[in-house]
Amino acid sequence: MKRVLSFLTILLVVITVNAQDFMTQLDKDYKDFMEPAISKRRIKHSDVSALVEKVKEMKGVEVNTVGHSIEGRPLYLISLGKGDTDVFLWSQMHGDESTATMAIFDILNFFEAGSYKKEKREMLKNLRIHFLPMLNPDGAELFTRRNRLGIDINRDALRLQSPESKTLKRVRDSLDADFGFNLHDQSRYYNANLTAKPATVSYLAPAYNYEKEINETRGDAMKIIVLMNDVLQHYVPGQVGRYNDDFEPRAFGDNIQKWGTSTILIESGGTYEDREKQEIRKLNFVSILTALSAIADESFKDIPVDRYFEIPNNDRKLFDLKLTGLTYDLLGEEYILDVGFYQFEKDNEAHSDYFIAAGIGDLGDLSTFYGYETINAEGLKYVPAKAYPATLKTVDDAKALAHHELIKKGYGYLQVNNIPKDLNNVALPMHLVTPGTTPDFEIRIGNNPSFFLADQNGVLKYYVYNGYLIDMKSLKNAMVPGNALIVR
Repeated sequence: MKRVLSFLTILLVVITVNAQDFMTQLDKDYKDFMEPAISKRRIKHSDVSALVEKVKEMKGVEVNTVGHSIEGRPLYLISLGKGDTDVFLWSQMHGDESTATMAIFDILNFFEAGSYKKEKREMLKNLRIHFLPMLNPDGAELFTRRNRLGIDINRDALRLQSPESKTLKRVRDSLDADFGFNLHDQSRYYNANLTAKPATVSYLAPAYNYEKEINETRGDAMKIIVLMNDVLQHYVPGQVGRYNDDFEPRAFGDNIQKWGTSTILIESGGTYEDREKQEIRKLNFVSILTALSAIADESFKDIPVDRYFEIPNNDRKLFDLKLTGLTYDLLGEEYILDVGFYQFEKDNEAHSDYFIAAGIGDLGDLSTFYGYETINAEGLKYVPAKAYPATLKTVDDAKALAHHELIKKGYGYLQVNNIPKDLNNVALPMHLVTPGTTPDFEIRIGNNPSFFLADQNGVLKYYVYNGYLIDMKSLKNAMVPGNALIVR
Protein backbone atom coordinates (compact mmCIF):
# COMPACT_ATOMS: atom_id res chain seq x y z
CA MET A 1 0.00 0.00 0.00
CA LYS A 2 2.80 2.42 0.90
CA ARG A 3 4.45 1.76 -2.48
CA VAL A 4 1.15 2.50 -4.27
CA LEU A 5 0.71 5.76 -2.35
CA SER A 6 4.32 6.71 -3.03
CA PHE A 7 3.85 6.07 -6.73
CA LEU A 8 0.66 8.16 -6.82
CA THR A 9 2.40 10.98 -4.96
CA ILE A 10 5.30 10.97 -7.43
CA LEU A 11 2.85 10.84 -10.34
CA LEU A 12 0.91 13.83 -9.01
CA VAL A 13 4.13 15.79 -8.56
CA VAL A 14 5.07 15.06 -12.19
CA ILE A 15 1.62 16.15 -13.42
CA THR A 16 1.77 19.36 -11.37
CA VAL A 17 5.34 20.16 -12.42
CA ASN A 18 4.49 19.71 -16.10
CA ALA A 19 1.43 21.92 -15.72
CA GLN A 20 3.47 24.45 -13.77
CA ASP A 21 6.13 24.59 -16.49
CA PHE A 22 3.47 25.23 -19.10
CA MET A 23 1.79 27.92 -17.01
CA THR A 24 5.09 29.60 -16.14
CA GLN A 25 5.87 30.00 -19.81
CA LEU A 26 2.34 31.21 -20.57
CA ASP A 27 2.63 33.77 -17.80
CA LYS A 28 5.94 34.98 -19.20
CA ASP A 29 4.55 35.30 -22.74
CA TYR A 30 1.07 36.57 -21.84
CA LYS A 31 1.67 40.05 -23.22
CA ASP A 32 1.97 38.48 -26.68
CA PHE A 33 -1.60 37.14 -26.49
CA MET A 34 -3.47 39.76 -24.48
CA GLU A 35 -6.19 41.23 -26.69
CA PRO A 36 -5.48 45.00 -26.77
CA ALA A 37 -8.96 46.03 -27.93
CA ILE A 38 -10.44 45.31 -24.49
CA SER A 39 -8.82 46.40 -21.26
CA LYS A 40 -11.82 47.40 -19.11
CA ARG A 41 -14.53 45.29 -17.51
CA ARG A 42 -17.44 47.26 -18.99
CA ILE A 43 -17.47 45.42 -22.29
CA LYS A 44 -20.35 45.96 -24.70
CA HIS A 45 -21.76 43.57 -27.29
CA SER A 46 -20.29 45.80 -30.00
CA ASP A 47 -16.81 45.13 -28.57
CA VAL A 48 -17.39 41.39 -28.73
CA SER A 49 -18.91 41.57 -32.22
CA ALA A 50 -15.87 43.44 -33.54
CA LEU A 51 -13.55 40.78 -32.10
CA VAL A 52 -15.72 37.98 -33.46
CA GLU A 53 -15.32 39.46 -36.94
CA LYS A 54 -11.57 39.25 -36.47
CA VAL A 55 -11.83 35.68 -35.18
CA LYS A 56 -13.73 34.67 -38.33
CA GLU A 57 -10.51 35.24 -40.28
CA MET A 58 -8.59 32.73 -38.16
CA LYS A 59 -7.67 29.47 -39.83
CA GLY A 60 -9.54 26.45 -38.52
CA VAL A 61 -12.06 28.49 -36.53
CA GLU A 62 -15.81 28.19 -37.02
CA VAL A 63 -18.17 30.95 -35.87
CA ASN A 64 -21.93 30.48 -35.67
CA THR A 65 -24.79 32.62 -34.41
CA VAL A 66 -26.60 30.23 -32.09
CA GLY A 67 -29.30 32.51 -30.71
CA HIS A 68 -30.32 36.04 -29.86
CA SER A 69 -30.91 37.97 -26.66
CA ILE A 70 -34.28 39.45 -25.73
CA GLU A 71 -33.26 42.73 -27.36
CA GLY A 72 -32.09 40.88 -30.46
CA ARG A 73 -28.32 40.84 -30.01
CA PRO A 74 -26.69 37.75 -31.57
CA LEU A 75 -25.10 35.09 -29.39
CA TYR A 76 -21.94 33.65 -30.93
CA LEU A 77 -20.38 30.21 -30.64
CA ILE A 78 -16.71 30.02 -31.61
CA SER A 79 -15.35 26.51 -32.22
CA LEU A 80 -11.92 25.10 -33.05
CA GLY A 81 -10.11 21.77 -32.91
CA LYS A 82 -10.84 18.35 -34.40
CA GLY A 83 -10.83 16.08 -31.37
CA ASP A 84 -13.46 13.75 -30.00
CA THR A 85 -13.60 15.44 -26.58
CA ASP A 86 -15.90 18.48 -26.54
CA VAL A 87 -15.11 21.31 -24.14
CA PHE A 88 -17.67 24.10 -23.82
CA LEU A 89 -16.81 27.42 -22.16
CA TRP A 90 -19.45 30.11 -21.61
CA SER A 91 -18.97 33.53 -20.06
CA GLN A 92 -20.91 36.62 -18.99
CA MET A 93 -24.10 34.82 -18.10
CA HIS A 94 -24.29 37.79 -15.74
CA GLY A 95 -23.80 41.01 -17.69
CA ASP A 96 -21.41 42.58 -15.18
CA GLU A 97 -19.09 39.55 -14.97
CA SER A 98 -16.69 39.99 -17.87
CA THR A 99 -13.22 38.98 -16.65
CA ALA A 100 -13.31 35.60 -18.39
CA THR A 101 -14.79 37.17 -21.54
CA MET A 102 -11.56 39.12 -21.89
CA ALA A 103 -9.54 35.97 -21.22
CA ILE A 104 -11.43 34.03 -23.92
CA PHE A 105 -10.17 36.40 -26.60
CA ASP A 106 -6.66 36.14 -25.17
CA ILE A 107 -6.96 32.34 -25.49
CA LEU A 108 -8.13 32.67 -29.09
CA ASN A 109 -5.10 34.86 -29.80
CA PHE A 110 -2.94 32.12 -28.30
CA PHE A 111 -4.33 29.57 -30.76
CA GLU A 112 -3.80 32.00 -33.65
CA ALA A 113 -0.17 32.81 -32.76
CA GLY A 114 2.80 30.96 -34.22
CA SER A 115 4.30 29.84 -30.90
CA TYR A 116 3.53 26.79 -28.71
CA LYS A 117 3.04 24.62 -31.77
CA LYS A 118 3.48 21.32 -29.94
CA GLU A 119 1.06 22.17 -27.15
CA LYS A 120 -1.56 23.54 -29.53
CA ARG A 121 -1.24 20.57 -31.86
CA GLU A 122 -1.93 18.23 -28.92
CA MET A 123 -4.96 20.22 -27.76
CA LEU A 124 -6.51 20.73 -31.19
CA LYS A 125 -5.97 17.09 -32.17
CA ASN A 126 -7.74 15.74 -29.10
CA LEU A 127 -10.26 18.47 -28.28
CA ARG A 128 -13.08 20.32 -29.95
CA ILE A 129 -13.22 23.61 -28.01
CA HIS A 130 -16.29 25.85 -28.05
CA PHE A 131 -16.54 29.39 -26.64
CA LEU A 132 -19.75 31.35 -26.03
CA PRO A 133 -18.11 34.59 -24.92
CA MET A 134 -21.13 36.72 -23.93
CA LEU A 135 -24.37 34.99 -23.00
CA ASN A 136 -26.12 38.08 -21.57
CA PRO A 137 -25.36 40.99 -23.93
CA ASP A 138 -28.42 43.00 -22.84
CA GLY A 139 -27.18 42.94 -19.25
CA ALA A 140 -23.69 43.84 -20.45
CA GLU A 141 -25.03 47.05 -22.05
CA LEU A 142 -26.08 48.23 -18.59
CA PHE A 143 -23.27 46.40 -16.77
CA THR A 144 -25.84 44.66 -14.63
CA ARG A 145 -26.26 41.08 -13.44
CA ARG A 146 -29.70 40.29 -14.83
CA ASN A 147 -31.01 40.12 -18.38
CA ARG A 148 -33.58 42.36 -20.08
CA LEU A 149 -36.42 40.34 -18.55
CA GLY A 150 -34.97 41.10 -15.13
CA ILE A 151 -34.17 37.49 -14.26
CA ASP A 152 -30.95 35.81 -13.25
CA ILE A 153 -30.15 33.53 -16.18
CA ASN A 154 -28.29 31.25 -13.79
CA ARG A 155 -31.58 30.48 -12.05
CA ASP A 156 -33.45 29.67 -15.27
CA ALA A 157 -32.13 26.20 -16.10
CA LEU A 158 -35.47 24.51 -15.46
CA ARG A 159 -38.11 26.93 -16.73
CA LEU A 160 -35.97 28.24 -19.60
CA GLN A 161 -37.99 31.45 -19.72
CA SER A 162 -35.46 33.61 -21.54
CA PRO A 163 -33.97 33.06 -25.01
CA GLU A 164 -30.45 33.23 -23.58
CA SER A 165 -31.24 30.32 -21.27
CA LYS A 166 -32.76 28.32 -24.11
CA THR A 167 -29.63 28.95 -26.19
CA LEU A 168 -27.30 27.74 -23.45
CA LYS A 169 -29.34 24.56 -22.94
CA ARG A 170 -29.61 23.89 -26.67
CA VAL A 171 -25.88 24.37 -27.28
CA ARG A 172 -24.94 22.16 -24.32
CA ASP A 173 -27.26 19.43 -25.52
CA SER A 174 -26.19 19.64 -29.16
CA LEU A 175 -22.52 19.37 -28.21
CA ASP A 176 -23.15 16.81 -25.46
CA ALA A 177 -20.03 18.42 -24.05
CA ASP A 178 -17.63 16.29 -22.02
CA PHE A 179 -16.34 19.28 -20.06
CA GLY A 180 -17.90 22.65 -19.31
CA PHE A 181 -16.36 25.82 -17.91
CA ASN A 182 -18.94 28.08 -16.28
CA LEU A 183 -17.14 31.43 -16.12
CA HIS A 184 -18.20 34.09 -13.62
CA ASP A 185 -17.04 36.98 -11.44
CA GLN A 186 -17.63 37.22 -7.73
CA SER A 187 -17.46 40.21 -5.40
CA ARG A 188 -14.06 41.54 -4.41
CA TYR A 189 -15.23 41.20 -0.80
CA TYR A 190 -14.85 37.42 -0.75
CA ASN A 191 -11.82 36.17 1.16
CA ALA A 192 -10.12 32.83 1.53
CA ASN A 193 -11.64 31.34 4.68
CA LEU A 194 -10.21 32.63 7.98
CA THR A 195 -7.60 34.78 6.25
CA ALA A 196 -7.29 38.42 5.26
CA LYS A 197 -6.40 37.40 1.70
CA PRO A 198 -8.94 38.00 -1.05
CA ALA A 199 -10.37 35.00 -2.85
CA THR A 200 -8.82 36.09 -6.13
CA VAL A 201 -10.11 32.95 -7.86
CA SER A 202 -12.70 30.55 -6.50
CA TYR A 203 -13.56 27.16 -7.96
CA LEU A 204 -16.50 24.81 -7.69
CA ALA A 205 -17.42 21.42 -9.05
CA PRO A 206 -21.19 21.93 -8.65
CA ALA A 207 -23.27 19.26 -6.96
CA TYR A 208 -25.86 17.49 -9.08
CA ASN A 209 -28.10 16.45 -6.17
CA TYR A 210 -28.87 17.45 -2.60
CA GLU A 211 -26.69 14.65 -1.27
CA LYS A 212 -23.66 16.16 -3.05
CA GLU A 213 -22.65 12.76 -4.36
CA ILE A 214 -19.50 12.37 -6.42
CA ASN A 215 -19.80 10.36 -9.62
CA GLU A 216 -17.22 10.14 -12.38
CA THR A 217 -18.54 13.29 -14.08
CA ARG A 218 -18.26 15.47 -11.00
CA GLY A 219 -15.07 13.74 -9.90
CA ASP A 220 -13.33 14.65 -13.16
CA ALA A 221 -14.31 18.29 -12.62
CA MET A 222 -12.80 18.13 -9.14
CA LYS A 223 -9.55 16.72 -10.52
CA ILE A 224 -9.23 19.55 -13.02
CA ILE A 225 -9.83 22.07 -10.22
CA VAL A 226 -7.11 20.47 -8.07
CA LEU A 227 -4.65 20.89 -10.93
CA MET A 228 -5.66 24.51 -11.56
CA ASN A 229 -5.39 25.32 -7.85
CA ASP A 230 -1.92 23.74 -7.57
CA VAL A 231 -0.73 25.90 -10.41
CA LEU A 232 -2.33 29.14 -9.18
CA GLN A 233 -0.80 28.75 -5.73
CA HIS A 234 2.51 29.74 -7.29
CA TYR A 235 1.03 33.08 -8.37
CA VAL A 236 -1.58 33.99 -5.76
CA PRO A 237 -0.65 31.80 -2.78
CA GLY A 238 -3.46 31.48 -0.28
CA GLN A 239 -5.82 33.45 -2.52
CA VAL A 240 -7.79 30.57 -4.04
CA GLY A 241 -11.09 29.52 -2.53
CA ARG A 242 -13.69 26.81 -2.96
CA TYR A 243 -17.22 28.01 -3.56
CA ASN A 244 -20.15 26.64 -1.57
CA ASP A 245 -21.41 23.43 -3.17
CA ASP A 246 -24.97 23.33 -1.81
CA PHE A 247 -27.17 21.99 -4.58
CA GLU A 248 -29.23 24.67 -6.37
CA PRO A 249 -31.82 22.88 -8.55
CA ARG A 250 -32.48 25.97 -10.70
CA ALA A 251 -28.83 26.71 -11.53
CA PHE A 252 -27.22 25.89 -14.85
CA GLY A 253 -23.93 24.68 -13.38
CA ASP A 254 -25.64 22.14 -11.14
CA ASN A 255 -27.88 20.92 -13.95
CA ILE A 256 -25.16 20.76 -16.59
CA GLN A 257 -23.21 18.59 -14.15
CA LYS A 258 -26.37 16.50 -13.74
CA TRP A 259 -26.77 16.22 -17.52
CA GLY A 260 -23.36 14.56 -17.81
CA THR A 261 -20.91 17.40 -18.53
CA SER A 262 -18.00 17.66 -16.08
CA THR A 263 -18.57 21.26 -15.00
CA ILE A 264 -15.94 23.59 -13.55
CA LEU A 265 -17.15 26.89 -12.14
CA ILE A 266 -14.55 29.64 -12.08
CA GLU A 267 -15.28 32.80 -10.08
CA SER A 268 -12.97 35.77 -10.63
CA GLY A 269 -12.90 37.72 -7.37
CA GLY A 270 -10.66 40.51 -6.20
CA THR A 271 -7.03 41.27 -5.71
CA TYR A 272 -5.00 44.22 -4.56
CA GLU A 273 -4.99 47.40 -6.68
CA ASP A 274 -6.66 45.78 -9.71
CA ARG A 275 -10.26 46.90 -9.99
CA GLU A 276 -10.30 46.19 -13.72
CA LYS A 277 -9.17 42.61 -12.97
CA GLN A 278 -6.43 42.52 -15.59
CA GLU A 279 -4.24 40.31 -13.39
CA ILE A 280 -7.15 37.95 -12.77
CA ARG A 281 -7.82 37.97 -16.51
CA LYS A 282 -4.30 36.61 -16.96
CA LEU A 283 -4.89 33.97 -14.29
CA ASN A 284 -7.99 32.85 -16.20
CA PHE A 285 -5.96 32.68 -19.40
CA VAL A 286 -3.14 30.58 -18.01
CA SER A 287 -5.23 28.32 -15.78
CA ILE A 288 -7.83 27.54 -18.45
CA LEU A 289 -5.15 26.72 -21.01
CA THR A 290 -3.41 24.54 -18.42
CA ALA A 291 -6.70 22.72 -17.85
CA LEU A 292 -7.30 22.28 -21.59
CA SER A 293 -3.82 20.79 -21.94
CA ALA A 294 -4.49 18.34 -19.09
CA ILE A 295 -7.82 17.33 -20.62
CA ALA A 296 -6.19 16.82 -24.00
CA ASP A 297 -3.48 14.47 -22.71
CA GLU A 298 -5.72 13.04 -19.94
CA SER A 299 -3.02 13.70 -17.34
CA PHE A 300 -5.68 14.91 -14.89
CA LYS A 301 -7.11 11.40 -14.46
CA ASP A 302 -4.58 10.26 -11.87
CA ILE A 303 -5.18 13.23 -9.55
CA PRO A 304 -6.85 12.14 -6.27
CA VAL A 305 -10.38 13.55 -5.95
CA ASP A 306 -9.96 14.01 -2.19
CA ARG A 307 -7.46 16.81 -2.76
CA TYR A 308 -10.34 18.96 -3.98
CA PHE A 309 -11.53 19.31 -0.38
CA GLU A 310 -8.12 20.63 0.71
CA ILE A 311 -8.94 23.92 -1.04
CA PRO A 312 -10.28 26.28 1.67
CA ASN A 313 -13.84 27.52 1.44
CA ASN A 314 -14.25 31.12 0.48
CA ASP A 315 -16.08 33.57 2.73
CA ARG A 316 -17.36 37.13 2.41
CA LYS A 317 -15.64 39.06 5.16
CA LEU A 318 -13.53 41.70 3.43
CA PHE A 319 -13.88 45.47 3.47
CA ASP A 320 -11.99 47.94 1.33
CA LEU A 321 -11.02 49.80 4.51
CA LYS A 322 -11.28 48.57 8.08
CA LEU A 323 -10.61 50.78 11.10
CA THR A 324 -10.25 49.00 14.44
CA GLY A 325 -10.72 50.44 17.92
CA LEU A 326 -11.76 53.95 16.87
CA THR A 327 -12.91 56.26 19.69
CA TYR A 328 -16.20 57.87 18.67
CA ASP A 329 -18.10 60.59 20.56
CA LEU A 330 -21.88 60.34 20.29
CA LEU A 331 -24.16 62.63 22.32
CA GLY A 332 -21.42 63.34 24.81
CA GLU A 333 -20.41 59.71 25.40
CA GLU A 334 -17.33 57.95 24.05
CA TYR A 335 -17.60 54.55 22.35
CA ILE A 336 -15.05 52.19 20.82
CA LEU A 337 -15.97 51.07 17.29
CA ASP A 338 -14.54 49.09 14.43
CA VAL A 339 -15.70 50.60 11.13
CA GLY A 340 -15.73 48.86 7.74
CA PHE A 341 -16.03 50.74 4.43
CA TYR A 342 -17.04 49.45 1.01
CA GLN A 343 -15.97 51.44 -2.05
CA PHE A 344 -18.98 51.02 -4.30
CA GLU A 345 -18.72 51.58 -8.05
CA LYS A 346 -21.29 53.98 -9.51
CA ASP A 347 -21.67 53.80 -13.28
CA ASN A 348 -21.89 56.76 -15.58
CA GLU A 349 -24.97 57.16 -17.76
CA ALA A 350 -23.46 55.14 -20.62
CA HIS A 351 -22.27 52.34 -18.31
CA SER A 352 -18.83 52.72 -19.84
CA ASP A 353 -16.99 53.95 -16.73
CA TYR A 354 -17.58 54.49 -13.03
CA PHE A 355 -16.65 56.54 -10.01
CA ILE A 356 -16.30 55.49 -6.37
CA ALA A 357 -19.00 56.34 -3.82
CA ALA A 358 -18.08 54.64 -0.57
CA GLY A 359 -20.33 53.71 2.32
CA ILE A 360 -19.98 52.26 5.80
CA GLY A 361 -20.85 48.58 5.46
CA ASP A 362 -20.74 47.60 9.11
CA LEU A 363 -19.56 48.80 12.50
CA GLY A 364 -19.15 47.48 16.03
CA ASP A 365 -17.02 44.43 16.76
CA LEU A 366 -15.54 43.50 13.37
CA SER A 367 -12.80 41.28 14.77
CA THR A 368 -13.83 38.39 12.49
CA PHE A 369 -13.60 40.60 9.39
CA TYR A 370 -10.65 41.81 7.33
CA GLY A 371 -9.73 44.72 5.07
CA TYR A 372 -7.80 45.30 1.89
CA GLU A 373 -6.40 48.06 4.06
CA THR A 374 -6.60 47.92 7.86
CA ILE A 375 -5.48 50.51 10.38
CA ASN A 376 -5.30 50.06 14.14
CA ALA A 377 -7.09 53.17 15.42
CA GLU A 378 -6.75 52.38 19.12
CA GLY A 379 -6.07 55.60 20.99
CA LEU A 380 -7.22 57.66 18.01
CA LYS A 381 -10.36 59.77 18.10
CA TYR A 382 -12.90 60.52 15.38
CA VAL A 383 -12.81 64.17 14.29
CA PRO A 384 -15.35 65.21 11.62
CA ALA A 385 -13.93 67.11 8.68
CA LYS A 386 -14.91 70.79 8.52
CA ALA A 387 -16.40 72.69 5.62
CA TYR A 388 -14.14 75.48 4.35
CA PRO A 389 -15.97 78.72 5.29
CA ALA A 390 -15.36 80.63 2.06
CA THR A 391 -17.90 80.08 -0.71
CA LEU A 392 -16.28 79.47 -4.09
CA LYS A 393 -17.91 80.50 -7.35
CA THR A 394 -17.06 77.55 -9.57
CA VAL A 395 -15.63 74.07 -9.56
CA ASP A 396 -12.51 75.45 -11.26
CA ASP A 397 -12.04 77.78 -8.29
CA ALA A 398 -12.21 74.75 -6.01
CA LYS A 399 -9.61 72.95 -8.09
CA ALA A 400 -7.22 75.91 -7.83
CA LEU A 401 -6.89 75.75 -4.04
CA ALA A 402 -3.94 74.24 -2.15
CA HIS A 403 -5.94 71.25 -0.94
CA HIS A 404 -3.28 69.56 1.13
CA GLU A 405 -2.83 72.74 3.15
CA LEU A 406 -6.56 72.92 3.85
CA ILE A 407 -6.67 69.24 4.81
CA LYS A 408 -3.86 69.81 7.31
CA LYS A 409 -6.17 72.32 9.01
CA GLY A 410 -8.99 69.81 9.25
CA TYR A 411 -11.07 70.77 6.21
CA GLY A 412 -12.65 68.08 4.05
CA TYR A 413 -15.48 69.94 2.27
CA LEU A 414 -15.54 72.90 -0.09
CA GLN A 415 -18.65 75.06 -0.57
CA VAL A 416 -19.16 75.82 -4.24
CA ASN A 417 -21.81 77.74 -6.17
CA ASN A 418 -22.73 76.81 -9.74
CA ILE A 419 -21.97 73.09 -9.52
CA PRO A 420 -23.21 71.55 -12.80
CA LYS A 421 -26.31 69.43 -12.24
CA ASP A 422 -24.83 66.45 -14.08
CA LEU A 423 -21.59 66.44 -12.05
CA ASN A 424 -21.43 63.60 -9.51
CA ASN A 425 -17.74 63.44 -8.72
CA VAL A 426 -14.59 65.46 -9.23
CA ALA A 427 -10.85 64.83 -9.23
CA LEU A 428 -10.15 66.43 -5.87
CA PRO A 429 -9.19 65.17 -2.40
CA MET A 430 -12.08 67.13 -0.82
CA HIS A 431 -15.82 66.76 -1.37
CA LEU A 432 -17.83 69.64 -2.81
CA VAL A 433 -21.03 70.86 -1.14
CA THR A 434 -23.60 73.36 -2.26
CA PRO A 435 -23.70 76.38 0.09
CA GLY A 436 -26.07 75.85 3.01
CA THR A 437 -25.79 72.06 2.81
CA THR A 438 -24.60 70.39 5.99
CA PRO A 439 -22.81 67.07 5.43
CA ASP A 440 -23.93 64.13 7.54
CA PHE A 441 -20.98 63.44 9.84
CA GLU A 442 -22.51 60.60 11.83
CA ILE A 443 -20.93 57.16 11.74
CA ARG A 444 -23.74 54.82 10.71
CA ILE A 445 -24.28 52.08 8.15
CA GLY A 446 -24.74 53.48 4.66
CA ASN A 447 -23.25 56.87 5.47
CA ASN A 448 -20.05 58.21 3.91
CA PRO A 449 -18.55 60.83 6.26
CA SER A 450 -15.20 62.51 5.77
CA PHE A 451 -13.25 62.62 9.00
CA PHE A 452 -9.85 62.58 10.64
CA LEU A 453 -8.23 60.31 13.19
CA ALA A 454 -6.50 62.39 15.84
CA ASP A 455 -4.30 61.40 18.77
CA GLN A 456 -4.97 62.37 22.38
CA ASN A 457 -3.26 65.72 21.80
CA GLY A 458 -5.55 66.54 18.90
CA VAL A 459 -2.86 65.99 16.24
CA LEU A 460 -4.42 64.76 13.01
CA LYS A 461 -2.87 61.41 12.02
CA TYR A 462 -5.11 60.12 9.22
CA TYR A 463 -7.65 61.52 6.80
CA VAL A 464 -10.58 59.34 5.67
CA TYR A 465 -12.61 60.43 2.68
CA ASN A 466 -14.84 58.40 0.39
CA GLY A 467 -13.63 55.19 1.97
CA TYR A 468 -9.95 55.92 1.35
CA LEU A 469 -7.33 56.35 4.06
CA ILE A 470 -4.55 58.91 3.74
CA ASP A 471 -1.65 59.14 6.17
CA MET A 472 -1.18 62.81 7.10
CA LYS A 473 2.60 62.31 7.06
CA SER A 474 2.52 61.71 3.30
CA LEU A 475 -0.48 63.88 2.52
CA LYS A 476 0.78 65.72 -0.54
CA ASN A 477 1.97 62.57 -2.30
CA ALA A 478 -1.04 60.45 -1.36
CA MET A 479 -3.84 62.32 -3.08
CA VAL A 480 -6.36 59.95 -4.63
CA PRO A 481 -7.65 61.56 -7.86
CA GLY A 482 -11.21 61.40 -9.07
CA ASN A 483 -12.80 60.23 -5.82
CA ALA A 484 -14.40 63.35 -4.35
CA LEU A 485 -18.20 63.49 -4.42
CA ILE A 486 -20.78 66.24 -4.79
CA VAL A 487 -22.93 66.64 -1.66
CA ARG A 488 -26.18 68.42 -2.48
